[in-house]
Amino acid sequence: MTALATSQAASHAGDDQETATAPRADCIADSAGGLTFDVTDTGEPGLRDAAYLLLRRRESDDEVRLPLSPSADGRLRAALPSSVELAEGRWNAYVQVAGGEPHRLMPGVNDLRSLVDRAPSGSRGHVAVRIPYATKQGNLSVRSWLRAPHAEAGQIELADAAMTVHGRLYGTALTDAAYAEAVRRAEPDLVHRSDVIVEGPRFTFGVRHGLLADSGPGPWDLWLRPAGENGPRVRLARLLDDIPDKKTIFTYPAARFVTAAHGAVEAGPYYTNDNDLAVRVREARAERESAASGAEEESDGAGSGIQS
Repeated sequence: MTALATSQAASHAGDDQETATAPRADCIADSAGGLTFDVTDTGEPGLRDAAYLLLRRRESDDEVRLPLSPSADGRLRAALPSSVELAEGRWNAYVQVAGGEPHRLMPGVNDLRSLVDRAPSGSRGHVAVRIPYATKQGNLSVRSWLRAPHAEAGQIELADAAMTVHGRLYGTALTDAAYAEAVRRAEPDLVHRSDVIVEGPRFTFGVRHGLLADSGPGPWDLWLRPAGENGPRVRLARLLDDIPDKKTIFTYPAARFVTAAHGAVEAGPYYTNDNDLAVRVREARAERESAASGAEEESDGAGSGIQS
């Protein structure tokens, strides 16, 4: 036991030492979609001569190299301008000295104030969003979205087993032919349309949850058709703020329905892992809890050793 405890202590001490010496980056976001990285100088040979901040997109070969230059406060600075496209996805951040292996960056202080209530012009035909964040492992990554055009979901009102969605469109114009769609993810041909109220670039539409609940459990994705059938199909999402993962932050109550084919279900809005707006239909809470309880009892009985 003593040897094991000593070994574990030594291991944790090594981890703490590695964490203390790992390079960190403070990030500053601007309202145009650019990022500035200020990296601590760890004293690694060559770091001030030819070093880069390297961004690698997960599950792809995409890389972006940004030169690191000494700044006035003794740190090293790299800039990712909004004019440099960053494909949609999650990008891991590294520091790399020329000829050396890249080392993961740890997050410092993120100044994301300019992203709150951001309203880009959309004049380029797209909206670019980059939000730095700390991963579960304590490393620095950047969540990127590039939408052309983009339908930003705003206030969501829930009443009478339905929801009203307010939003703003970027990168294209709304017309009198505009409408919204709820598309069942498992059956893309199953679509419910909603009329859209247009006020310049802003839009409002409603979704009756009961219509979606009749098809049984499963998610429905929300789309905007700003020019009707002959125009673009734009996914609704909430991107223009400083929160990289909204699924667990923005939560909404669900309405309960009793359907003829699927029994009791509940339906309500939620944000996906990509911050897209959707409606979730699933078994009602009582049924889910009952099923979970039954599974536990069956598991307990199977392991009790009692024979009939």
